[in-house]
Amino acid sequence: MKMKKIKLNWVKMNGLVPTIAQDSKTKEVLMLAYSSKESLCKAVETRQGWYYSRSRNRLWRKGATSGNAQKIKSIAVDCDNDALLFEVEQRGNACCKGTKSCFREVSEPQVLI
Repeated sequence: MKMKKIKLNWVKMNGLVPTIAQDSKTKEVLMLAYSSKESLCKAVETRQGWYYSRSRNRLWRKGATSGNAQKIKSIAVDCDNDALLFEVEQRGNACCKGTKSCFREVSEPQVLI
């Protein structure tokens, strides 16, 4: 079977692609990070959550310091080829604030505007 090569849109976000990490079992969205070509290659090669830190201007492996590592189970690309979805097996919390997910429900959505 011939594999179709997917060309990601690296131009739209200046060499980065938004990457959602989702729990592979519960389907809960855990975090949003960014992938560069280099971090994506490392993620594919090692099956670990590798990302690009915009604030530190460098690659980082999820859990390198905290131990809260991610094992990538699958990778999907969106219909515009400009975003990725990593389905992961999360060890510990995904959020740097100490919670499982970086996302929380907002009871008053109008406060976001």
